[in-house]
Amino acid sequence: MRRVRKKAAAHQRSSAADVRPPSASVDDRSVAVALIQALIPLGLRAVEDALQQEVVALAGARYAHADGHGGIARWGSQAGSIFLLDQKVPITVPRVRDVRAGTEVALTTYAQLQTPRTQDVGLFRRVLGGVSCREYEGAAEAVPEAFGLAKSSVSRRFIRASATALQALHERRHDDAEWLVLLLDGKSFAADQVVIALGVTITGEKRVLGLVQTATENKRVCAAFLRELIERGFRAPTGLLVVLDGAKGLRAAVRDVFGDDVPVQRCQWHKRENVVSYLTKPLQVIWRRKLQAAYQHATYADAKRALQKLVTELAKLNESAARSLEEGLEDTLTLHRLDVFAELGTSFKTTNLIESVMARVDAKTRRVGRWRTSDQKQRWCAATLLHIEKHFRRVKGCKHLSLLQRALTGKLPVRLAVA
Repeated sequence: MRRVRKKAAAHQRSSAADVRPPSASVDDRSVAVALIQALIPLGLRAVEDALQQEVVALAGARYAHADGHGGIARWGSQAGSIFLLDQKVPITVPRVRDVRAGTEVALTTYAQLQTPRTQDVGLFRRVLGGVSCREYEGAAEAVPEAFGLAKSSVSRRFIRASATALQALHERRHDDAEWLVLLLDGKSFAADQVVIALGVTITGEKRVLGLVQTATENKRVCAAFLRELIERGFRAPTGLLVVLDGAKGLRAAVRDVFGDDVPVQRCQWHKRENVVSYLTKPLQVIWRRKLQAAYQHATYADAKRALQKLVTELAKLNESAARSLEEGLEDTLTLHRLDVFAELGTSFKTTNLIESVMARVDAKTRRVGRWRTSDQKQRWCAATLLHIEKHFRRVKGCKHLSLLQRALTGKLPVRLAVA
């Protein structure tokens, strides 16, 4: 009986790759709908192009009186709305009128888009796949179909224009903002390691700068990744603060690309957890509280004094834990040293900004039953990050970022070296 059940389970697993259970299908569709939101502006352009083509077919080209049907004329425009997938979106609808009969001529395209459309998950994935594979024109050709329009109703001009827009979306530059903080962290995604870069502007806006898939957080891969960001316009003319989790490869890459003078804030949470991991469970609770209390001092002198006292106390209990606390201790106090811990410690004393983003990525992709290729992983991760980015808020304490800017300029000047 056991063998029969195993074979049945294997058969069910193989069939699940083609047809998912209803609950998984519903969730998968919701993920696809969320990811496709980045393409809605292109869908609107496709709708506009299709409406204008129908108007030309009915009334002729603008200012040309011999084309179109007799008595049919353009009649301005009016506010309207259509459904892109299951979302109602406002648009401006051109009007056409039969002048002889004195009646409005309904646009067939507009009527067709007045009803919510069933989501085609496979089609959405083809569109997103084209974006991530740099096949921009092929992805653009699939956009009209994804929004309920026949390919023949949309001109090649739109396909070329939207392909260009897709390319700009995927390869956007970062020189449109002045950056102040760079957060880097490596996270597990689909059994692989992904290093993510998150930037914060001088006004507190957050943006996902990019990602790279790597087996480990090694210096060579991470340095190449950082140089790519700089090539795409990432600049911090008034100084830069880098927030890391303490990984040596990331730290070495930051030093190699940005120079030795760049101030690095090492994640206090990771430091604390590394230290207490050397202790027994009963002692871990006690020492978490002690380390937390030491880091909560507002000034550099007080925090450093409290932590050195804990190093001495910890050495009598566990020398390995004491050495772990001493290693990189100064980097965990960078915000204290810049005298902005009280104002900006909540946002930048840890890598929580990236941790929370990746938690949301995991929540949206955890129902994917099978990861096949590296391209698929990067496609899903990147598309989900871009969707989540739309809901970013400014960092807590953003009104105090000017203090950090002045501190970086006056105390720790930063140079960006791309050598």
